[in-house]
Amino acid sequence: MSLASDALAILHSWVQSDSLRRHCYSVADSMRHFAQLQGADADLWEAVGLLHDMDYEQHPNEARSATEGHPSVGVAWLRERGWSEEVCRAILSHADYSGVARETPLEKTLYAVDELSGFVMAVARVRPNKSLHEVDVAAVRKKMKDKAFARAVNRDDIVRGAEELGRPLDEVVAEVIRALQADAERLGLAGTGA
Repeated sequence: MSLASDALAILHSWVQSDSLRRHCYSVADSMRHFAQLQGADADLWEAVGLLHDMDYEQHPNEARSATEGHPSVGVAWLRERGWSEEVCRAILSHADYSGVARETPLEKTLYAVDELSGFVMAVARVRPNKSLHEVDVAAVRKKMKDKAFARAVNRDDIVRGAEELGRPLDEVVAEVIRALQADAERLGLAGTGA
């Protein structure tokens, strides 16, 4: 068993919402892709992507508490079961309010792809064939300027994520698109003709 397959089982036991599961799949796809680009541990990075919002459905944390709710509840559960501090820190660091600074490439990448993966999927949903294969960097950039589109997605987080990674935003967007296109079927965005 790989870390990612363990993480997938945990995700499915914690999260019932199809949309939240798909979000976690998309972040995991992006994490695996960026790990491969950097020669990092793709299994570990994918697992972090799968687990980063595992507790969000049950413990959403509207108060943005650093110690209660998402992501603290999930991380406490993972620590009790022996998951590494590397995984736990990365998950905590993706929430600005957690008080855990993003220091490693793993942590910075999770933050950079989290909101962006969801945003790219939202762009795909409004394409004529509801397909990730119809999404390109220009379409994503155009929708980022439309404040009425996908209001819940924080554009500043997307921009800051690329900055923290030290990569141009268009490059990060292009790599996330590439990662999600490779898993379009599981994400439910392979297109109406597929």
